[in-house]
Amino acid sequence: MKTFSIRSALALTALTMSSWLSAQDVDAIAERVTEFTLDNGLHFIIIERPVAPVATFVTFVNVGGVDEPVNNTGVAHIFEHMAFKGSRNIGTRDWEAEQAALDKMDAAYQAWLEESYSTDPDESRLETLRQDFEQWQQEAGTFINSEEFSQLIEREGGVGLNAFTSADATGYFYSLPQNKAELWFYLEAERFREPVFREFYVEKDVIMEERRMRTDSNPQGRLLEEFLSVAYSAHPYRNPVVGWASDIAATTIADTQAFFETYYVPSNMTVAIAGDVDPQEMRALAETYLGRLPAAEHPPTVKTIEPPQRGERRFVIEEQSQPLFIAGYKTVAADHPDAAALEMLSTILSSGRTSRLYRRMVQDEQLALGVQALTGFPGSRYPSLFVTFAVPNAGVPLSDIERVLEEEIDKAKAGEIEQQELDRAVTNARAGVVRGLDSNMGLALNMAQAHAQLGSWQDAFTYLDDLEAVTLDDLQRVAQTYLVKQSRTVGSIQNAASASGSDRASDGGAGQ
Repeated sequence: MKTFSIRSALALTALTMSSWLSAQDVDAIAERVTEFTLDNGLHFIIIERPVAPVATFVTFVNVGGVDEPVNNTGVAHIFEHMAFKGSRNIGTRDWEAEQAALDKMDAAYQAWLEESYSTDPDESRLETLRQDFEQWQQEAGTFINSEEFSQLIEREGGVGLNAFTSADATGYFYSLPQNKAELWFYLEAERFREPVFREFYVEKDVIMEERRMRTDSNPQGRLLEEFLSVAYSAHPYRNPVVGWASDIAATTIADTQAFFETYYVPSNMTVAIAGDVDPQEMRALAETYLGRLPAAEHPPTVKTIEPPQRGERRFVIEEQSQPLFIAGYKTVAADHPDAAALEMLSTILSSGRTSRLYRRMVQDEQLALGVQALTGFPGSRYPSLFVTFAVPNAGVPLSDIERVLEEEIDKAKAGEIEQQELDRAVTNARAGVVRGLDSNMGLALNMAQAHAQLGSWQDAFTYLDDLEAVTLDDLQRVAQTYLVKQSRTVGSIQNAASASGSDRASDGGAGQ
């Protein structure tokens, strides 16, 4: 069954994406898509959507936390911050003087690091190097026109300037008036041809504060970080995207430059442009500006394979905070044939107020403030996790939370899910695709990601075919195959006074 169908209506320029989806014909979308690849390997997807005189631009880079080298976790996120600092032509009053100060600043920091890591650090030398570093950092700062890159975009009518870094990828995006498209090409070429690492250590302090707020000072952040580090023995999915604090501190400009040169190569980048644009004009601008990015060897992929888990793993964080429960099972990557069935299973279990877990745990038995099941955590390029997560109501033992979650998973294994539940999950998935693609941003981002990680932009649409093909037998089979105790990791946050007896997850929890 195809996913989108009414060709003639696509001629209407005001047609919305939701109409495209209900039409069910991916060929109709293809009529509005132009693809090309520059000689250097940079791939473009142009989506004509002339509903307003604006365009959204997405640069999707197939690199994330999973690709980072030892000692430099968090470097993908660090570089994302640097990509907004301008270039040799934007953001500086005197590039040559600034570069000299930056080089001396980084040399002083590297020397300080080496001394601090020695077995018997010389405190007086450390202080001298710290002063040298601060002197050159201050010197470099005198040449900076801070925020010039973003201010230039905003001054020309740009909106939504932002970026993200995940375990699997990094993305950059914003929208501009249609007649400002050339500005985007110029700025993108500037920041990705020869990036400048200005305000590098200032920005690392910002990132360190981000880590403190989202992880160190956040119970859920602490639980998730501990959970991944226990669930994975070898694969780099075990590392936090923000980075370990010591690695953030240790990462230098030289480290980040090396990371950029390895992974930010044209063949590892996809650009998607959606809006009121002329594909031929976009191609000409792409060749003029981004064709100058040098071709380079395609970056390495992760070679580490997570070994089979030898048995269930459990941990408890004891502290005075809101109790939390999490359990995860080893599953598959997004390109595996079972990925669609696992997604449908997670949707049936916890998506919306009619889902099994919400009705039982939140509505009927009032065990939890919230509950969720999801697949593809923390990423989906490589085999990942099917996760259940719950926030118990006051006074509810975590053993009750675990027991009910296991009972609902056992029902899936026993084949108790009904066809109407699967049909509703497929309908919800289709609605989710509609919402995600009913905008220039949704179109561009989803199609760029599909091309980069699945091989074709069409997979952003045809994945619905895979979901619709899932059967009740598939749901039962994947539950029996993957949601098993041997591949499970269970974690919790418990108040120290209550982390004992049958409610102590590390001692076996309920139903063991």
